[in-house]
Amino acid sequence: MPGNSNLHDSSRNKQDEFYTNLQLIEDELKHYRAHFKGKRVLCNCDDPYESNFFKFFAMSFNSLGLKSLTATCYATSPVVYTQLDLFGEGGGFGETALPAHGATPRKPPLGRGCAPRRPSAAPRKVPYKIVINEVSDVNGDGRVDLADVEWLIKNRKNVLTMLEGDGDFRSPECVALLDEADIVVTNPPFSLFREYMALMMEHEKQFLVIGNMNAVTYREIFPLIRDNKVWLGNKAGHFWFKVPEHYEEKATDFKIDENGQKWRRMGNICWFTNLDIEKRHEEMTLFRHYTPEEYRKYDNYDAIDVKKTTDIPCDYLGIMGVPITFMQYHNPSQFDLVGEFNHGQDSEFDLAVPCVNGKVGFKRIAIRRKK
Repeated sequence: MPGNSNLHDSSRNKQDEFYTNLQLIEDELKHYRAHFKGKRVLCNCDDPYESNFFKFFAMSFNSLGLKSLTATCYATSPVVYTQLDLFGEGGGFGETALPAHGATPRKPPLGRGCAPRRPSAAPRKVPYKIVINEVSDVNGDGRVDLADVEWLIKNRKNVLTMLEGDGDFRSPECVALLDEADIVVTNPPFSLFREYMALMMEHEKQFLVIGNMNAVTYREIFPLIRDNKVWLGNKAGHFWFKVPEHYEEKATDFKIDENGQKWRRMGNICWFTNLDIEKRHEEMTLFRHYTPEEYRKYDNYDAIDVKKTTDIPCDYLGIMGVPITFMQYHNPSQFDLVGEFNHGQDSEFDLAVPCVNGKVGFKRIAIRRKK
């Protein structure tokens, strides 16, 4: 499927630096605005100077009524101390000396329209966090915008501080920040998605995170969705992500824009959350009718195979194997999640191989209509 090869590269090569487009964030977050009033938001996989998650919440701090915003970055991020994309200035810490612990770093001088300078040697990887408790007209220009956030970072003590560890979301100090937060919103590393979700559940956090829809079949994730502890968000599909310069070019699902920025398109991307939204309560309109000729049963399990989500019959009450994309429409009041059809042995809910007339088909989610 187009876009999935990039996900496979992420898994095999641990290429996890995929930076989320601001429009993708805005399109999703507009469905959750009521959840954020008075809340402490944490973006714990986000270099604040590069992350559009941080940019979105900084710009929306007052309109959402946030109590605080915290962002942390991982030490091995290739953009640490090399970019300042957030404020559109094209540069960052670059070759300047790194700040002492707790001090505010200074970015190097950069002429308007110039490209960021590349460090002559690899910079020390010292991760940091940014914590914002207010966004007001601190620079006195008569409006509240990202310029005020930049002023806060540059001039307010303790807004930007160095982390003692490597900034890994699993590190003790980042877990401590997690415990202080109310809602976590980020794009966690695809290769660590299982661990990331386990951490969210262990610490009983509300979250909205980007992942691949195939994760719904993971033995660690499926029970959470089946038991209505986690569900998919509003939007899903194939989306473009910025990637670092060192990522290799690809023949498909790859482009370089007019500024030389590399992009990769990822397949079957969706949002995972435990924040309630209206879409989760919308019932699918079913109009197809069951016939044995059109809906064949699996060779090794008493269930019918449904090739498209739109083909789910309205009058069949037995178990059905449906495409994974069904999950973006799943309403727990309309369907029960029974299991999956994959290898027949991956977990206790992997019911059978999806085989019809001796031919093995695509992975399926096993569902059943509620009467």
